[in-house]
Amino acid sequence: GYWFCYGLLWPLILPLSFIRNNRDFLMKKATIMLIHAFIGWVLCGAIMGIGMAVTSIETTLIIHAISAPVIFVILSLIYFRKFNNTTPLQTAITFTGFVIFMDVFVVALLINKSFEMFTSAIGTWIPFALIFLATYLFGLLSANYRNMA
Repeated sequence: GYWFCYGLLWPLILPLSFIRNNRDFLMKKATIMLIHAFIGWVLCGAIMGIGMAVTSIETTLIIHAISAPVIFVILSLIYFRKFNNTTPLQTAITFTGFVIFMDVFVVALLINKSFEMFTSAIGTWIPFALIFLATYLFGLLSANYRNMA
């Protein structure tokens, strides 16, 4: 009965194994993208932490607003050349969304215990927009370059 049962059920079990393998593959792709976003967020946090220790908050925010898109262009370069699992828009949304999520739940809630940082355009909204634009535009350029090659 044991072999007979599995012999008859293999057409049902086989597609489930493909779904499981596809899910694992999708999780790996998402993890790779989130690791890139995490690295960018950590580097931006290091700039903020070091900057506030050695200079004024105003100067630190300007340095951060300039360096954040540069960091994410470099990460996009690595991501699109080595992995390229998502479209430029998906990648830009994920990178920016991850940074916003971490800023809300780690920086604002746990570290600052205040949402005051979100009242500063140069402190949050401009870097968020520049991260999105830098990632998206670099992704488009990368895709166009691959199409021409």
